[in-house]
Amino acid sequence: MDVLSDAIAAMRTGRPHSSRTVRFAPWGIRFPASEGAGFHVVLQGTAWLLTPAAAGDVAPAPVRLGPGDVVLLTHGTAYGLADHPDSPLTDAVPLSNGSWPTPPDRGPVDAEETLLLCGAYQLNRTRPHPLLAELPPYVHIPARVGAHPRLRAAVELLGAELAEPLPGSDAIVPALLDTLLLSLLRTWWLAERAERSTGWSAALADPAVAAALRALHGDPAHPWTVEELGALGGLSRAAFARRFTTLVGRPPLAYLTWWRMTIAGRLLRADDLPLRAVAQRSGYSSEFAFAKAFKREYGTAPGRYRAAS
Repeated sequence: MDVLSDAIAAMRTGRPHSSRTVRFAPWGIRFPASEGAGFHVVLQGTAWLLTPAAAGDVAPAPVRLGPGDVVLLTHGTAYGLADHPDSPLTDAVPLSNGSWPTPPDRGPVDAEETLLLCGAYQLNRTRPHPLLAELPPYVHIPARVGAHPRLRAAVELLGAELAEPLPGSDAIVPALLDTLLLSLLRTWWLAERAERSTGWSAALADPAVAAALRALHGDPAHPWTVEELGALGGLSRAAFARRFTTLVGRPPLAYLTWWRMTIAGRLLRADDLPLRAVAQRSGYSSEFAFAKAFKREYGTAPGRYRAAS
């Protein structure tokens, strides 16, 4: 199984939103903190990303976004977007469906024009996957000729569907938004893995650890042993356990338990499966053992968790 896709699926909720909008200088938008993640693509003109300072720190320098640049705001913190760092910001107020209102395509004569492709994803941050938790506050992918062709293709397809909706667009746009999110994260991961010796970028680049992660995600109900997982990458039990723990941040079987409970929580929120079926899919042959493990992890019984979701 694809670990990155699984990590996204574990956190995704609701339906993503997107818009294609024109802004005329001067303009500035303040986006409030949220549970989701947002992205912006500059199709034409320029924009400035304004991120707040952490407590006690100096505010980071504004980031200039040029034509073709893509930025993903990963952790739901507040931020601003403007035509100039000094432009005043107006609070963005989402519509009832969670999308952002689109301003009219008109502006002052000779005003500088910026064409943006924007979107938002709803995420459940109560149990973030560590692969996504280690992302920086924002991921900026500058435009470069010939670089990231798959990401550029996703941007162009999404932009075309939003600019000229056709029959089927209601189904195509959400799929393209998912494609764009995964393409953004994969582009970041490929760039980071060459520079990091620990963390999830390094874990997914390590043949032995990556093989074990694919196995755990592909069949989480299997009664895996550390020796069996190490053998997938040609390592001894001890060598594999050390490498996995260093890169992933927790021992192999501790990660397996965490992932099983994550799957269980997702099934309880999304499906009406009997608890026995949820237990089996989560790797537990006994409903009692599953309920005990679930309460230890979540602090509540599976049935109460489902009722509260």
